Amino acid sequence: MENCIFCMIAGHELDARVIYEDDTVLAFDDITPQAPVHTLVIPKTHFDNMSADVPVDVLTALFSAVPKVAALKGVDQSGYRVIVNSGRDASQSVAHLHVHILGGGAMSHGMVHFE
Repeated sequence: MENCIFCMIAGHELDARVIYEDDTVLAFDDITPQAPVHTLVIPKTHFDNMSADVPVDVLTALFSAVPKVAALKGVDQSGYRVIVNSGRDASQSVAHLHVHILGGGAMSHGMVHFE
């Protein structure tokens, strides 16, 4: 998709600290981390969010990459959180499907606030 920052990262048009890549997905460190480890996994093909009729093979590749990335980032044994924000009301900041992997320290349960 034109002007999509994540599409540009997936196409290697923009620099990112790439952690993992295969034929379907790419994982890179978030530029505004919310935890000591904050890595995003994106499909290389553009899908706006989880409701965008994402093919099952893309979803499989996306979520199969999560434990691989967690291991590469060194949080696979200590624990990590996996988050997908889907849509504006869920605070999805970039309209390209992505999975957040957060870890590197103890986390609280946190609260979900609805407006």
